[in-house]
Amino acid sequence: MAPSPDQPTFDQPSLDHAALLAEIQVVRRAGLLRLRGRELHALEAAASAVAAAAAPSSATARTREGAVEALLRRAVEQLDAGTLRTAAEYSLGLAQGTRDWPASSRRARAAEVYRVSGERFRKHHEVMVLGQVAENIVKLAAGEADSPGEGDWEGDTHRALDVRVGDRTVRLTLHIHPVDLLRDVDVVVSPVNTYLALPEPYKSSVSASLRRAAAVRGVTGDLLEDPVPAELRAWEERNGTSGRPVIPGTVAATGSGAMAGSGVRRIYHAAVARPRPGTNDYDVLPADLTRAASRALTLLAEEHDRYTPPLRSVCFPLLGSGRGGLPYRVSTTAVWSAVEAELARGARWDVHFVVRTPEAARAVERIPARFRPARDQSAPGRPA
Repeated sequence: MAPSPDQPTFDQPSLDHAALLAEIQVVRRAGLLRLRGRELHALEAAASAVAAAAAPSSATARTREGAVEALLRRAVEQLDAGTLRTAAEYSLGLAQGTRDWPASSRRARAAEVYRVSGERFRKHHEVMVLGQVAENIVKLAAGEADSPGEGDWEGDTHRALDVRVGDRTVRLTLHIHPVDLLRDVDVVVSPVNTYLALPEPYKSSVSASLRRAAAVRGVTGDLLEDPVPAELRAWEERNGTSGRPVIPGTVAATGSGAMAGSGVRRIYHAAVARPRPGTNDYDVLPADLTRAASRALTLLAEEHDRYTPPLRSVCFPLLGSGRGGLPYRVSTTAVWSAVEAELARGARWDVHFVVRTPEAARAVERIPARFRPARDQSAPGRPA
């Protein structure tokens, strides 16, 4: 079948590795937000071929810039997990929260992944990393790469995942919607910085959304009470931490304010973001996420019987994947490490994850494949 006049044709010269690498370097320098007007013929041709192979009827649905970004994301997802993939995500602005970063900041963060200077990364590591991305694009266009992941999330807001933990199968619930739309989950974990300072309620972060949802308002929408910041200050006074940072991984529990009407009874504020002095940026370490998730589950056990009915369910966002800049899979792995350990010891908590995008949802969906022991992969799993 001949291609439609509106669909770019794909020919073998467009698969040239050197041409693809040169255009990927253009994307790295320009950033994802500044691709309009750039000549990216090889990337566009490859994107067209990949999209046409996946869904011929919708191959031209994206803008050219969107199609190139989608192709780069797929190519990076095919890289080995670890330093290679993480450095590629930072270099190209694909890591959550980095798409508007200048090229120098993205390179500096990618260099940190390999623990080298930005100049050494530019000379030695960057070409290797971006070259592997180009290689994966060649494979994608030729139909040789692995499938990018689990199903289509269009129209879905909830999904159940059965995960093998030890000698039993547990069921996780995955939500893809704003965190303030959670219903009937006892505890929601909220990321905060080590000063337990909440963002202003008009911000777009998880903690700001929960602060807004917990606020008590009158019939005209006027703010009557903002209980969560007050409860956090009271927690600091009780624990002698007022005015100074807490240890990363600390979890402070407060009530849920108006969210109690939706069945959310507690908010656990996980101190995982370390402010950088003199800047508006944060550092988030995966080890801190694991400690915070573990502490949240310990606190859930401590508070379990203090409420009627007892607390049983807990929901985690992908901690550190916003302003913290961690890739979704890094956040998922760090949180799941603590959750899996607790469930393997026999805990019967009802565990939920809440995300905003299909990409984040796919990172959580990979938990079953990543952690199920090989001997159990063919066994039919049933919920515990």
